[in-house]
Amino acid sequence: MTRRLLPAVVLLFVACYGAMIHGAETEDGVEYRGRVVDMQGRPVSFATVYPVAEPEAGTATNDNGLFSFRCSQSPESDVVISFIGYEKQIVPLLTFATDTATIVLREQPIALEETVIAAKKTKHKNKRKQMAYLLHQVYLQMESDFSREPYECRVVSDVKMDSQGEAWGMEQMIARMVTLPKASKDGSDSVQLQGQFCKRYFDPGIRRLADTILSQDDLKKETRRFAAAVDSGVTAHRALWAVGDARYDLRKASNELRRWTVKSENDGETVLTHTDKKDILGIYKTVFSRHFILDSETLSVRRYSQQMEVWINIPFGMKLKGEQLQLLNLLNMGEERIEKFRLKKMHIVIQINGIYQRIDGHLYPLEKNMYVDGTLTSSKKMNMEIPIAIRATQRAVQTKIQDVKPLKRSEMTRRMKRHIVEIY
Repeated sequence: MTRRLLPAVVLLFVACYGAMIHGAETEDGVEYRGRVVDMQGRPVSFATVYPVAEPEAGTATNDNGLFSFRCSQSPESDVVISFIGYEKQIVPLLTFATDTATIVLREQPIALEETVIAAKKTKHKNKRKQMAYLLHQVYLQMESDFSREPYECRVVSDVKMDSQGEAWGMEQMIARMVTLPKASKDGSDSVQLQGQFCKRYFDPGIRRLADTILSQDDLKKETRRFAAAVDSGVTAHRALWAVGDARYDLRKASNELRRWTVKSENDGETVLTHTDKKDILGIYKTVFSRHFILDSETLSVRRYSQQMEVWINIPFGMKLKGEQLQLLNLLNMGEERIEKFRLKKMHIVIQINGIYQRIDGHLYPLEKNMYVDGTLTSSKKMNMEIPIAIRATQRAVQTKIQDVKPLKRSEMTRRMKRHIVEIY
């Protein structure tokens, strides 16, 4: 899983901070306005707002929590207002037809925080034998619950960029996601993506600063080509949707019985946890946990979450090169430009959570979200700390399960224009 998870994070960085493609959009339909705040009345910036039937007409809130968009939908249709860390609100479009309406989002800790628990060990003498039986039963239930036929989701995918704890931009992509169960060479699901519409929301001042950093002469040609290749967003958004294949991950780790624990929860749930730890001479340490949240009676998976924590402690530090310094300057946006940096320590926590929905007797992804938090620390002589933060969420607004065919290569590689929206 380590090999699958970390590249996905790297790709998210590259795609979100890559070269920017300018575009324009035509506006028609009726204009709707509103404001989004939290329970304390504080504005929520970069919250996603879109009509369910026409998500490409959606927008994001500005620094004051205000938004406006145009769409041609019936006033009786629904609008989704969401932001990572808050409960999603669904309200009628009619709500915003007159005066500026205020929508209050209630804080909601990510479901991961409920499941990342030190599970209690069982006291049975034949614990491993019982665990092997339980894992087998859970896998059989997954084989029954998850469809073996291709399915397609229309997905709204958001990636929010942070610098020094402040959001400075967000990218939203609307895409077709076709999943081919067990079609990859390793037996995991194969995920195909066709981007349909993409917007980038930026503070204009910070966007200009990001452009300046990315245009530095010391950016290698190979990196420029790679950034341009993934700038369509396909790689990053597909990577997040593909991470967290519950059926594949359970099968892959099922033989490591000593690393599994089980814990009963409230609300008729059982948490099945697999934990893997590595320590290489104290320089590189990882703790990776998988949490399968099951219905205690049927053993069907309700949610699947993962957490990976990485510590790196380089004895004499490592001098970073020009391109690595550019990434640090993006992370350190608005602060003094970093000309040199000797990496001494790094601590990163990656959390991914998946929630499922049941359609015609089978389970399909409903929502996935990812949190990346960490710090890069220089040697004592330089005395610098650089924060790392990525927030991403993907929601299936439509799921098609009949007559789904794999995407053609031309559909997956077609580039799309990004519509740049400046948030003031």
